[in-house]
Amino acid sequence: MEQRIAVFAGTFDPITNGHVDVVRRSLPLFDQIIIAIGENTKKQTLFDTEKRLGWIKEIFSDEPKISVASYTGLTVDFCKKTDARFILRGLRNGSDYDYEAHIAQLNQALDKSIETFFIITSPEVSYISSSLVRDLIIYGGNYTEFVPAEVRP
Repeated sequence: MEQRIAVFAGTFDPITNGHVDVVRRSLPLFDQIIIAIGENTKKQTLFDTEKRLGWIKEIFSDEPKISVASYTGLTVDFCKKTDARFILRGLRNGSDYDYEAHIAQLNQALDKSIETFFIITSPEVSYISSSLVRDLIIYGGNYTEFVPAEVRP
């Protein structure tokens, strides 16, 4: 039987409680979830890739169905390399849906064998974004309640 492998791709700069919510709630749906840090040419990151990989490995160290990787290039190409047939995406609101739906449709045009699954974040974390957390970090705000303990100073 073919394994149900999903890729949860993002920059995770930093990983937030919203990301963790999406991954934990998705575990029953897949045999394996690869949390993949993609190099996004449009984003300037605050934390280097190794630090982000380390955080994610530590956060999910108790979960054998989760692996962590980094990649460059198209997510659908990374999916092909890892035998993943699913892309996992979290949605916080309608704006996320509008943005993510276009990407999902483009990915479908590039490879019809790869399906995108959307998971709506839990209400208590739906307002959290990495961008807002980065701003809090940069400007000295208290961000600790929005990220897992492994990301806190």
